[in-house]
Order: sequence, then structure tokens, then C-alpha cells
Amino acid sequence: MAKTSTQFVCTECGWNGAKWFGRCPNCGEWGTIEEFHEARPQRGASKTSQSLISSEAPINTKDLLRSTTDTSIKKVSRIHTGFDEYDRVLGGGIVPGAVILMAGEPGIGKSTLLLETAGNIARSQSKQNPDAKVLYISGEESLAQIQMRAARIGAVHDSLLMAATTDLDTVVSLINDEKPTLAVVDSAQTINSSRVEGIPGGSTQVREVATALIDVAKTHDIPLLLVGHVTKDGTIAGPRTLEHLVDVVCQFEGDSQTALRLLRSVKNRFGPTDEVGCFDMSGDGIQEVSDPSGLFISDSQEVPAGTCVSFTIDGHRSLPIEVQSLVTNSVLPTPRRATNGVDTNRLAMLVAVLYRHGGINLLGKDLYVSTIAGGSAKEPACDVAVAIALASASVNKPIARSTAAIGEISLTGQIRPVPRINNRIREAVRLGFTRILVPQARQGVHYEKFEGVELIEVSSLGEALHLLGMNK
Repeated sequence: MAKTSTQFVCTECGWNGAKWFGRCPNCGEWGTIEEFHEARPQRGASKTSQSLISSEAPINTKDLLRSTTDTSIKKVSRIHTGFDEYDRVLGGGIVPGAVILMAGEPGIGKSTLLLETAGNIARSQSKQNPDAKVLYISGEESLAQIQMRAARIGAVHDSLLMAATTDLDTVVSLINDEKPTLAVVDSAQTINSSRVEGIPGGSTQVREVATALIDVAKTHDIPLLLVGHVTKDGTIAGPRTLEHLVDVVCQFEGDSQTALRLLRSVKNRFGPTDEVGCFDMSGDGIQEVSDPSGLFISDSQEVPAGTCVSFTIDGHRSLPIEVQSLVTNSVLPTPRRATNGVDTNRLAMLVAVLYRHGGINLLGKDLYVSTIAGGSAKEPACDVAVAIALASASVNKPIARSTAAIGEISLTGQIRPVPRINNRIREAVRLGFTRILVPQARQGVHYEKFEGVELIEVSSLGEALHLLGMNK
């Protein structure tokens, strides 16, 4: 008879341990630790290897071995999601039999993206095979709610089948019986199994659900999109085993104050993990943004003081980031430092470097630094742009719209080179920038030259400020 072990699990973040706590040691929430009993096999019950060794009819392993040069093996054909941005992140599309985990904060648009993806695949696959089906299973919404959302985003199709259930056996039976081209399960934390103990969303349940779904997906070579919840600190809820079991882990990110959504792959067995896809969230669903450059820079014709543009690297993309700053006299004992999209500690360092090596004293001023449309200028390559924007606001001298600045600033005031700078320069030229401040090229390193574009190599912050006429 199987013995049971007592475990204590946090219902908020999935932490588990052998001792009860009033406050979860992982997420810090009070009253979320609950006790459950997990069955475990008796000692010595699993002796598969010994039985195989002593078996009179051993398994013929030669039939299992194939050479990597064997051309008779069926080649994998990826399934396109209907979104070029999504395909880019996945490495060219969905691989049959792959299990893809989609994680993100509540309300960010995970279910909407996957339902629209399911509609796109249902339309494309039905043209090739009229019997093709796509299955969307939800443990969070009723059938009426799914249908209403599908109608709103234009994902209604005869080949798109939907079901609402939280029982794991029912989900597995649906996939086994229908054998769809694609299956979507929303979500791993709401589906539960009656075969194991534990609360839905707990470590034991999530592990059982993931194992069963992965097994049925691999058995029938059916790609599976699985939604995963996240905790308060942004990590995927449940055991870490979940991320190890699946083939692809995608993070769907975004600011609730803006419509911009970013899709990243943090694990991908079939493609790169440094790609990013850009989407725009609207009332009609999710639209992909193939060229997000215009989202992060202002389209105003005026040239106010206190703005400067830099370029960051996100995946294989170079994105422009416009930094805006405001400098005012402080009436507080401790001057205020307010930032949005800029690291506060980095700002404090740049203010000190500006005072020591740039001759601009902002230590007693209130400083407000922000980026456009929720962009992030936390990469060190944006240091020069942040410093120039602060100096521009301080001396009230605008920077020309055709000027961009790229480079990292050290504590000694030197401007240091940054990775993949030629990619940044090419994007700046494509967007029409004709004057670009770049770090002094190291020995043996050469920047690409473009007609009509002036690359100004600077070695220090003081030199950059002097070239822009911002010395006090």
C-alpha cells in the first residue's frame, strides 16, 4: 500500500515544504499555507531496470536507433500562427508536438492572443484539410464567454472547437478523441486531477496536469499551447519542474497603462531565446506591430529642451528610445528624483558624473526623467542620451531632432563602447537621423559609414557636451 507524506503548500506562489508557516517564506503572504497529503510508492516498489536485465524477452533496442543522417525520417513542418511576430519569437512557427507555455500577468492578453492564434490556424489549416480541427479548452471561462470574446476579436470559425472544463481526464479525452491540429489549454493552474491530492494550482496538481498534457501531445504529435499564471514577483506559479518539462516558455509582458505588449521566449528548444515580438492591444483584439520604432519617439514638430534619442537592443532588434527630462528648482530639503523607464540608481550616478566631469550641478534640483510610451532606457547604452537630456533641460538648449546619442558613461566621465553598435547605427540611419554621437572606436574596430550621416566619435562626457554647446 502506498504511503502518504504531508506537505505544506502556498496557494499564492506554489511554495512547498515540510513545515507550516503563518507567512509564506517565498512570497510573504499571510495565511496562504495549506496542508495536503501526497501519495508516494513504497520503498523498493520501482525496480524497472532490474526486471529488464533479468527478463527472458529483452526489448529490441536496435529498432529504436536511427542515424542523424537518415533521410527517411519525416521532416518537421512548422505551423504558422498567423502572426509574423509570434512566428519570429518561436523560431519560424509552431513545431508539431511542441508544448508551449505562455505566462504573463492577469489581464495582459494571454487568452486573447492564444484564442486569436487558434482562429488564425483554424482558418489556414481548414483550407488545406477540411477535416482539420483546432481545440480551445478553458478552465476559466464558460462557453458563452469564450464565444463572445471570439466574436469580438474575429476568431469565429467552424473548425475552431471550444470546451469549458476543469477536469484533467476530460481534457485528455477531448484531445485523444478529436486529435486536433492544435490544442489550447487555459490554464495549467485551473485544471485539476482527481487522481492526486492537493488544491488546484498547487505544486502536485500542476505537475500532474503538465505531465499528462505533455504525454498526450507527444503521443499524437499535437502542438499544445498552455497558459500559465505568474506570482506577484513575475515568476511562473507552480513548481519549477513545469518550465523544465515544456519545450518553449514565453513571457507576455506589457504596461497596463499602455497598449504595447512584448512577447519574449525565455526557453526555446526549437529556436532562439533572444527574440522579441511587439503587439498592440485594442478593443478588437491584438494587432502585431512589425515596425515598433515609431512607438517610442515623439512625432511632435516642436523641438523642446530636455529630450534626446538613443537606441537599445532587444533581441535582434534595435529600438529607438526618446528620453525626456525636466529640471526645476527644489523647495524640499531632499531634492526629488522621479523616473519612468529609467533606473533611479543609474540616474543618481549620472547626476554625480555630470557635476564632476561635465560642470553641470544638478545635485540641488528636482529631476524628472521619463521615456515615451513605456519604453525602457535602463540599458547602459542610454547613459549618454540621459545625461544630454538632463544637460539640455538644465541650460534650456534643445537638441536637434536629427541627433541621437549612444554610449555608456563610466564614473570617470569616459564614454565606453556598447555591444552591437553597428546595428544601432543602421536603425538610426533608417529612421532619418543624420548626426549620431558614438563612443570612440577601439583599435581595430570600425563603424559603418553612411552617406549624409555624421558619426561623431567622443571619448568623454565633457567632450560630448562641448560639441553640443552645453557647457556652463
